Amino acid sequence: MAGKPEWLRVKLPNPHKYQHILKHLAGLPTVCQSASCPNIGECFGRGTATIMILGDICTRNCGFCAVKHDSPKPLDPKEPQRVAQAIKALGLRYAVITSVTRDDLEDGGAAVFSMVIKEIRRYYPHCLIEVLIPDFGGSEEALAKVIAEKPEVINHNLETVPRLYSLVRPQADYYRSLGLLAGVKREDKNILTKSGLILGMGETRLEVLETIKVLQKAGCDFLTLGQYLQPRPDKLPVSRYLPPEEFQELRQLAIEMGFKGVEAGPLVRSSYRAEAQFQVKMYGDFSHG
Repeated sequence: MAGKPEWLRVKLPNPHKYQHILKHLAGLPTVCQSASCPNIGECFGRGTATIMILGDICTRNCGFCAVKHDSPKPLDPKEPQRVAQAIKALGLRYAVITSVTRDDLEDGGAAVFSMVIKEIRRYYPHCLIEVLIPDFGGSEEALAKVIAEKPEVINHNLETVPRLYSLVRPQADYYRSLGLLAGVKREDKNILTKSGLILGMGETRLEVLETIKVLQKAGCDFLTLGQYLQPRPDKLPVSRYLPPEEFQELRQLAIEMGFKGVEAGPLVRSSYRAEAQFQVKMYGDFSHG
């Protein structure tokens, strides 16, 4: 495939903001860095970051993901407190907490998510919390631990259409992930749910629209749609670069289906403008942007 199109060029991060974020994170990994997010300059420049817990080594090896795959290190018992202290030091009004997938843990790390939420509420109670969680191996008991802490948003990405799961997410299951999102709503309708797709890995437009429709029927409130960018030569190649206009068409169709907030664009990722999406829900204006 030819080189990246013009619309995928990104700005370098503001060096002062970048160093400010790194200083207060005190060694905590961010998905911005670990997953080579193209928006790291914009988000760090705004003073925001998505903190990654449970270490920085994943037990799965998805075809699209830049996060390291190997045998994980033992859990850090001080991690929940360190995360909460970093969020307070950064003065975040809205925190996004994600993780690697830890299939080596009995509950997939759900208890750690629970403790992180508790510590944030203890240290910095006015902060709103979004968690971007793995599938916990399909365990309802593990998911219940996170739901019990009542984060404002529970996010879990489908990532791609059902046909491509064996290629893109070979250790995951489409219906298990979809069931997780539906399970949140069954247990607590007041928690907002969110999911996302990365496009350009071989899916068809019809498959994308069908998957979006299924997400909406599962009660998903927020949706993100972004372009797949090959992070390393050993990962899946890009099948197609979607132009910005196509993302906007998909965004409008998703809004018409009933989503409360949709972010769609070549550089959009799952936690991109997460606070703005939440505000959209709170204030009811999701017809622009």
